[in-house]
Amino acid sequence: MTVRKKQSVKAPRVWQRMLSGRRLDLVHPSPMDVEIEDIAHGLARVARWNGQTRGEHAFSVAEHSVIVERICKKLDPTMSAKHSLLALLHDSPEYVIGDMISPFKALLGNGYKDVEGRLQEAIHIRFGLPAVTPVRLKKTIKKADLICAWFEATQLAGFDETEANKLFVVPPDNVRLRLAPKSVPDAQEAFLDRFHKIMTEIGAP
Repeated sequence: MTVRKKQSVKAPRVWQRMLSGRRLDLVHPSPMDVEIEDIAHGLARVARWNGQTRGEHAFSVAEHSVIVERICKKLDPTMSAKHSLLALLHDSPEYVIGDMISPFKALLGNGYKDVEGRLQEAIHIRFGLPAVTPVRLKKTIKKADLICAWFEATQLAGFDETEANKLFVVPPDNVRLRLAPKSVPDAQEAFLDRFHKIMTEIGAP
């Protein structure tokens, strides 16, 4: 009788090495392994709309994030600096997991949302923010996100206004944008610049 030896199954690697040298565990992300430079670097290289946009450069999540934060301030001029930072970082997990288009997120289900949620909490804690975005603010950010998506859809992604009106949020009169996709270095710099200005407002060292 031949006895076969059991082969050991090696656990899959669930961490990503960042350019900062940090190793971010996707199952149990630690706030200590989150660096804003890594976030800015990653988001500036992640394309919205799977890259299906007009222009020489992709429209990055970094540029989108800066605009969404700006729209939030239009929707709520009394927004605090910490709430502005939450708005700026609303898509920050995508520096690790990429920007999945909404239809694909729906197909992936809760698995994607769980990973995204854990990363978001770690990022928030790293920068002294509440782990979970307050409900009212979350609604404002979502509205701003959909307003920005309306401009992206009609100016960059080939949607006509009738279709965009059905899928996104029609911009209010006080929000008017002319989008110009930035190069990767410029998008990264703009994101970092806005982050540091908000941190100065907060009074962080």
